[in-house]
Order: sequence, then structure tokens, then C-alpha cells
Amino acid sequence: LEKLLRDLKRTIDRFPIDAKDTFARLRGKLSWPVRGRVTARFGESRAGGVKWDGLMVATDRGADVHAVSNGRVVYADWLPGLGLLAIVDHGEGYLSLYGHNDRLYKAVGERVAAGDSIAAAGDSGGRDRPEVYFEIRKGGRPVDPRPWFKTAQP
Repeated sequence: LEKLLRDLKRTIDRFPIDAKDTFARLRGKLSWPVRGRVTARFGESRAGGVKWDGLMVATDRGADVHAVSNGRVVYADWLPGLGLLAIVDHGEGYLSLYGHNDRLYKAVGERVAAGDSIAAAGDSGGRDRPEVYFEIRKGGRPVDPRPWFKTAQP
């Protein structure tokens, strides 16, 4: 994932976005990308002592996965460990990542608006049940997504 994100810098530069509201101002105002139940939180330990860089939301297979904010898709493909993954660039170094999908609805270069369906939830990438992995990055570094949502639970 780290190598992919470094390589994506070229794609991000090719597809600049023109956001009206800066992503940073949306802290505490975002809707969850999918309905469900949080099963893993940012910073919690997982297998092998590695910590989660995002969170996991258990949901129904095929549930719509929504973009949390306006942006442009910079990655939409398979990534080992995260299955079918979509990455949206929100400008100013902010990215949102949506993994373990069953289907991807958007292609690289497509613009998305907050709430647009970008994928269908699934269990790709080795999950034993339908879950969506969600992560926010700023300048390539993961940040805790929980404070960004307007509600405590999806």
C-alpha cells in the first residue's frame, strides 16, 4: 500500500481537483461510507502486532459504498491484502481509501461527489465476511478517521 500511494503521486498530479470546500474543513461533518458495525478501529493491534491505519465496517454484501467527499478517483483496482480498492483524492494531500469491495463502480480519473456510490461492499482480499476497510490519509500518512464523521456509528 505504501508503495502504491507513493506511485499514485504522478496520477494525482495529472488529475487535479477543484474542490469548493477544503477537505480539512469537513472534519466532524462527513457521513460514513457504508452502513454497518465497526469491527476494527484505527490504532488497534491486529495480527502480527501491526496496527490498523483505518477502520473496518462489517456490512451487507453488495451494500453501497459512498464517497465521503468530493474528489477524483486515482486508483480503482485489486491490491493484495485490500482486495478491490478505490482511492479518492480530495485535494490538499487528502485521500480516502475504500477496500475489500465486491465491485468498483468508478474508474481512475472520474470525479465523484460526496455520497456517490463508488463500490459494492464485499469480502475481497481475504476477508471472511463482507466488510469495508476505510482510511483517510493526509500527505501520505494515515489519520484517525473517527473524528471526521458527524455521527459516532455508521
